[in-house]
Amino acid sequence: MSPNRDAIELSRLPRHFAAAGEGARQAYEQSELARRVALAREACPEEHEAGKPRMVRMLGEAQILLEPLRRHRRKLAIAATANPQMVMILPGFATHPVRMRYLARQLEIAGHRTKRWGLGFNWGPDEARFRQLDARLADLHARHGGPVVLIGWSLGGLFARELAKRQPHAVAKVITMGAPFSGSPRANNVWRAYQFITGHSVDAPPVEADLAAKPPVETVALWSANDGAIAPRCAAGRPGERDRAIAVRCTHLGFTYDPQVIMTLLGELEATR
Repeated sequence: MSPNRDAIELSRLPRHFAAAGEGARQAYEQSELARRVALAREACPEEHEAGKPRMVRMLGEAQILLEPLRRHRRKLAIAATANPQMVMILPGFATHPVRMRYLARQLEIAGHRTKRWGLGFNWGPDEARFRQLDARLADLHARHGGPVVLIGWSLGGLFARELAKRQPHAVAKVITMGAPFSGSPRANNVWRAYQFITGHSVDAPPVEADLAAKPPVETVALWSANDGAIAPRCAAGRPGERDRAIAVRCTHLGFTYDPQVIMTLLGELEATR
């Protein structure tokens, strides 16, 4: 409703009800909820969203509903590794590491050790979370006695890249999966939800970060043309922003369970030095 129409509607109510309604409206406008709604409804030039997946791709993410049936029948030929690695798993936005448990289990079957990132749900970046991650990585590095491989899905991949920039001596390799580190941070179908939930603009996270800058360690980007959430070009990156980009055929949610992704990760771990 427009402000004028609001005033007309309120004028038709008894005075005490009208006053209460006006007070409620003003309270809402000054609330944190209103600020977050405004962030989610923010105007965005079309060129900033160029390349984001079409909605039909987003609908394709519903394939995850069939995953329990497919997983029951799936048999992966996983060979024992000759090069065991310590791996930290970093989940995507608004997800918990349990979402990546199936993937982690396949890596463990091969003989690698996987560890959660230690922060529970991924509700977005801030310096406090990075301090906790710094401590977590330093601990894993010390206990393992060598560098750790970071595997980050979606927003977790951005965390992984920035963490490797802070502690390159503790990281053997960064592998991102559908992580939007390149191009516009709005070239995706989730930035409005991100801004509402985190309370900050996707263009201005509350941490100092140059997302496109490559970490000073080997960095591999997995991307998919079937991704329904993130623009494939943003997840693949450009030369100089990562060492290699590897195309897989899966949905965005599929990065956590797709057999091709799992076998690609196993190959990358085997080749890690």
